[in-house]
Amino acid sequence: MSTIRIEKLTPDLLEDYLDFFDHRAFSDGSPFYPCYCNAFNMSKERIQNEFFRQSEIDGGGSEGWKYALRTSAVRMVENGEVQGYLAYDGKTAVGWCNANDRLSYYRVGEFDLSDVPQDEPRVDFQRKGEVKSIVCFEICPEYRGKGIATLLLERVCQDAKEDGYIFVEAYPMKNESMNGLAFTGPKRLYEKAGFVVAAQRDGMYIMRKQLNLKEVLKDG
Repeated sequence: MSTIRIEKLTPDLLEDYLDFFDHRAFSDGSPFYPCYCNAFNMSKERIQNEFFRQSEIDGGGSEGWKYALRTSAVRMVENGEVQGYLAYDGKTAVGWCNANDRLSYYRVGEFDLSDVPQDEPRVDFQRKGEVKSIVCFEICPEYRGKGIATLLLERVCQDAKEDGYIFVEAYPMKNESMNGLAFTGPKRLYEKAGFVVAAQRDGMYIMRKQLNLKEVLKDG
């Protein structure tokens, strides 16, 4: 395998982002396909309008559904709502990590679009620029087990520290037997990177790594 490089997602990389999700992400029969990793940043009402209703307008069925997801993702990458990092082997994107300010997400942890959880309330003591959240990893099947998720995680933490964030936060599942299907990343990935369990809820761990010595936040 050639050297893997990590690039922060920008609108200029939209075509690479779409190519990854169109052709390589979840290509192993995963139940999460098709996915363009934008639902975390959307309210439940917006998901209903932009996914379900739009898919009906676009003809329904699997193609209408995929087109609605993809069209929404294009807008959200272009306007900076979806943020994260692509991993490249040469010119080809082979991995993805969705990482953004915690307050940009309406929900974290694993969920299914067929049963979207209610929007999570904003946490009063958190302010923008304090907690960077990681909500998804996806690596091409043939590239898994090669340390790409670790490289992505390292870059997220590096940039978050430089940007002045106090914590990086992640949400691995408690049920280890499901980690092969979970897009949140396994608990051991974060433990190796110095994360610790800060809280537990809804079948998941809330893990944090402190980056900067500022006022320490209470658990959310």
